[in-house]
Amino acid sequence: MRRAAPRPLPVTVAGVYGAAAALTAWALARTLWYGIDEPGVALAFGALVAVGELVRWGSPGEERESAPLGSAGALAYALLGQNAGHATHHGVLQAVAVVLAAALVGAVPHVALGRGPSLDQVARRVLTVAFAAACFQPLYNSGTLERWVGHGPYYALFLLLVLVLTALCDAVVAAALLRARTSFPYGPLLRDELRALVGVGSAVCATGAVIALAVAVAGLWALPLFCVPLLLTQLAFRRYAAVRTTYRQTITSLARATEIAGYTQPGHARRVAVLSRAVGRELGLSESELTVLEYAALMHDIGQLSLVDPVPAGATAPLPAAEQRRIALLGGAVVRQTGVPAEVAVIVERQADPYREQPLPARIVRAVNAYDDLAGAPGGPGSSLSALEQLRLGTGRDYQPEVVESLARVLAKGCLTLVAPG
Repeated sequence: MRRAAPRPLPVTVAGVYGAAAALTAWALARTLWYGIDEPGVALAFGALVAVGELVRWGSPGEERESAPLGSAGALAYALLGQNAGHATHHGVLQAVAVVLAAALVGAVPHVALGRGPSLDQVARRVLTVAFAAACFQPLYNSGTLERWVGHGPYYALFLLLVLVLTALCDAVVAAALLRARTSFPYGPLLRDELRALVGVGSAVCATGAVIALAVAVAGLWALPLFCVPLLLTQLAFRRYAAVRTTYRQTITSLARATEIAGYTQPGHARRVAVLSRAVGRELGLSESELTVLEYAALMHDIGQLSLVDPVPAGATAPLPAAEQRRIALLGGAVVRQTGVPAEVAVIVERQADPYREQPLPARIVRAVNAYDDLAGAPGGPGSSLSALEQLRLGTGRDYQPEVVESLARVLAKGCLTLVAPG
């Protein structure tokens, strides 16, 4: 049996990887050839980055910044001009080489466990450090920065400006990589990346600036002192992430109650949730809106638990409008007792209304639920096309045409394998 040929990398992804690889090769070659300037400083910051990678949390893709301590240390080394009043001269390429080597060392245990950083994260780390160092090191080493701003408050403001520009550039690259891989609209992806900067991203930038300034005055002893607040923040975020994961698992388990009771087909809620999220992303919903949409899609059939007689095969799409409306209202009443956000209950309640009276998430859930119901258990290409055709015939009242066409585009991109009954 012939193996399918690997899919080629999108041009944007290949370009980012190529730039990061070329920069890495140049930095390592130059550092190995000329040696390391201020090896003690390089070792101290390398150890900080390695420890930051070692205490990263989560799996690849779960968090935008899962190693904030390592990122802060990397940015601080890129923006380091002095060590206890003595000028440093490590430059841009050494900053890239030291940070990358330390990050790889710290990631070894995670790689061994199968949850190391993704290639996207590694490439972005290289480009981020190179950008920050390129904005600072040449100006500082040439004396231009001292003539412009001196060493007072304007110097600190300059560091913050460089970090803000670095964070913006990283957000642009991250959104471009997601756009290339998913073909989702670039604007909403960039908006989500920029919103993420307000949280951990701002703490990372601030800590990086503070570390660079503290080491310039107090020396390397400032490293452990100023890393403690970010480490505590990281532990708090880890606990928050654990609570959020447990919350999602609870909702998923509750949604499976209809399957366990025999009211709906196995995997129906999961398929509707996955495909609804993809359609919502295609239509430009933000990350918070996608989370609410996913919860509503998981729980959209929970009203069937109030029925005396199960709906045949759990398919509500062929039912009369009044019966669909009744089940939706029953589901909304159940959802309101679970403690999830009120927006989730509203979407569940409104999923059977005419689409012109619905909020966009309810329109998405209704169309995707109908698609999965109409496609049937086999889930083959023929039944999929037939289901889409029936949805298009119902765009006069039941389904918004833009949502149906977005659903068709998502399926055409290859998401059909994600939603095939399993």
